[in-house]
Amino acid sequence: MKEESIKKLSLNDFIQILGEEPQSEGLHVFIFKDFTQIPITYPFRNLGNDIFFVDKGHLKVTINLITHTLKKNESIAVPQKSVIQILEISNDLSVIDINFSTKFIVDNFLNNNKIDAFSYFTYNNAPKLKLNKQEGKVFRMMSKLLKDHNVKEKTLFKEDIIRNTFGVIAYTYAEIFKRTYPDLKVDLTRQEELTIRFWHILQENVKIERSVQFYADALNVTTGHLSKTLKEVSGKTASQLIESAVIVEARLLLMDPKLSIAQIAQELRFPDQSFFGKYFKKHVGLSPSAYRMENRK
Repeated sequence: MKEESIKKLSLNDFIQILGEEPQSEGLHVFIFKDFTQIPITYPFRNLGNDIFFVDKGHLKVTINLITHTLKKNESIAVPQKSVIQILEISNDLSVIDINFSTKFIVDNFLNNNKIDAFSYFTYNNAPKLKLNKQEGKVFRMMSKLLKDHNVKEKTLFKEDIIRNTFGVIAYTYAEIFKRTYPDLKVDLTRQEELTIRFWHILQENVKIERSVQFYADALNVTTGHLSKTLKEVSGKTASQLIESAVIVEARLLLMDPKLSIAQIAQELRFPDQSFFGKYFKKHVGLSPSAYRMENRK
């Protein structure tokens, strides 16, 4: 199979092929019942990450030339840029596919100390998982809840509900994966390894260091190499990731009514409250005080 013969499919391509309506940017939950025909008959390279779960029937598929047969309550994580070909489906196949971008993970879980829970997406050929009856029930329930909120119009807590519901699914999957394959070696590229090391250093220093040079020095690489690598893996440069992390911290601190905005500016090492206010408004669209009032409603 020649590389150039493999078609690349984005999330929007899948949405059109499968006749779905778009959901939120970077995340789409497909829930199909009683599939009778293979929707994509040719090999393709996915441009997003997927968690497939078979609810009924069976699915035979090759992922990076390895053949897997998934039956009821079996699941598999497929990282972006994998080559996939659906070989066979039963005439009663019901399947769930949670498709999400790396940017979605970066935006929502960058500052979470459990970011390594997504490490199963760093395996080139991750094995399938067998969920027990209760685990399968929870996966179905949480996937439906995630889709229900993902298709809703903008609501006050929509982003928080989506992030937390997705987190429950991802962390539960990670727990089952690590329990099932405790000795499986992670196969990281140098770029992925550098990105994960950057994430950990950023989590520890986000409140006190916003210089790309600081993180490059800590990783013994040039600033140009660091930004290029992070852009390739996450879709964002080093400075963009640092800014995102700072804003996450600022949002969290603003939720604490005991802290004044001046105290928050000081904790995040801004020169003064005014500088912090301009920085926050540039990235969020609201002043810190307006954001605080908005989230008290």
